[in-house]
Amino acid sequence: QVQLVESGGGLVQAGGSLRLSCAASGRTFSSYAMGWFRQAPGKEREFVAAISWSGGSTYYADSVKGRFIISRDNSKNAVYLQMNSLKPEDTAVYYCAADSAYRAVVDGTATVATYYDYWGQGTQVTVSS
Repeated sequence: QVQLVESGGGLVQAGGSLRLSCAASGRTFSSYAMGWFRQAPGKEREFVAAISWSGGSTYYADSVKGRFIISRDNSKNAVYLQMNSLKPEDTAVYYCAADSAYRAVVDGTATVATYYDYWGQGTQVTVSS
């Protein structure tokens, strides 16, 4: 069992930056691929970024590529999402998720929400124009 707790959300102006953190419990965290998703009001949950268990492979949605960076620190049981050049359309609740499959490479399959076994409660990110 893995529990995930997101933090770091808040209100920021367009063009600004935020760093989200996801703290995970459980001794098997280092073997899990991790992902970030987001859900804006009235919209479906969408994939943002994913990272393999080692951190050696990452994958991004086109909408955030070049602006967001996903990383992890297995010694701290944490995964991060550095968000730069934020836009109003990035406003959403951001969720981290854990995929218990031992994935050395993350690719387009990481965009599928049903592949993930554990989810956090989310953290709100609001970008003002």
